[in-house]
Amino acid sequence: MLRRIAQLLIKEFLQLKRDKSARFRLLIPPMIQMLLFGYAATFEVFNVSTAMLDQDHTPESRALVAAFVHSSRFELTTVATTRAEAEQAVASSSAQVAIVLPPGFAELLRKGQSAPLQVLLDGTNSNTALIALGYVNDIATTFGQSMALELAQRTGHALARPLVHVDVAQRYWYNPNLNSRWFFVPGVIGTLTLITIVNLTAFAIVREREVGTLEQLLVTPIRPAEFILGKTLPFFLIGLVEVALVAGVGMFWFHIPFVGNPLLLFAATCLFLISILSIGLFISTICTTQQQAFASNFFVLNPMFILSGFSFPIASMPHFLQWLTLLDPLRYYLVIIRGTFLKGVGLDVLWPQMAALAAIGVVLLTISVLRFRKALD
Repeated sequence: MLRRIAQLLIKEFLQLKRDKSARFRLLIPPMIQMLLFGYAATFEVFNVSTAMLDQDHTPESRALVAAFVHSSRFELTTVATTRAEAEQAVASSSAQVAIVLPPGFAELLRKGQSAPLQVLLDGTNSNTALIALGYVNDIATTFGQSMALELAQRTGHALARPLVHVDVAQRYWYNPNLNSRWFFVPGVIGTLTLITIVNLTAFAIVREREVGTLEQLLVTPIRPAEFILGKTLPFFLIGLVEVALVAGVGMFWFHIPFVGNPLLLFAATCLFLISILSIGLFISTICTTQQQAFASNFFVLNPMFILSGFSFPIASMPHFLQWLTLLDPLRYYLVIIRGTFLKGVGLDVLWPQMAALAAIGVVLLTISVLRFRKALD
């Protein structure tokens, strides 16, 4: 048995060695995607195009304008002279944000009163609009506090009420600088592994059937179970190598810290690979051509990515979709890989995710093997 499986392994790796395009797909695209995600995927927003309308023309209003201009979050693209110009800048998409300082802005501040500040936002990109509005609030709040303190010191609290405020001491655990790259890059490891391994498993077996070599293999003494193991084991090993390569890029190129137990991550990765190998095997049982396998992969992988929590919070999804995410192996693996990379948590915390991966892997692999044996018969 072991000898027959070993011969099938040798066959798969020899075929991979002869297929230059397959070797290219295994190495180059994952590295390119890792770099693209690492640099492009971020929750932070910089250089938001901004139209500024200062109708007050006082030292205070100019100081607030300078606070926005000197911030890396906003880029002044339009200096409006009328409200119509500011509104037109947002309407024409030449500015994502328009900030209007009305007349009497400084006078209200000098009296110790609240001064209005109008912000017009292009809501077509709601995510950018909300983040930009948060930056506006931060800059305006900081400016207002400094003006209130200056007024209190200058007047001896004669015009201003005593300053009573609460100091919030912020401390971010596991990601002190809130670097969104630390969040995205570990998730990319699981996502790229899912896409690569499912594609390899589904296409390799379908290709054998399409070119007619599957029947030739089945007339040999090899048993169906040995054939399934011999076809999937190479992709299991390839998955381990790919995880190591992509994780190495994340750690040494993007400097993502790894503070957990590598043996725990290895065990979880094995469970994850078993579950996604069974998905690829199941796709191979329902497809007879590579075109069908491609369409099936698209139908399966996209929902798995969306429901995994990689980009969209699971808690924000409708309840029926939240229940559906429980069937997604990527959901559990993302929790494990981020927990081991950034938090350094152990098996006492991650055992529910690993148990779920093991259950999904056993169920899917059993269904896939039974379905595959029936397809062979």
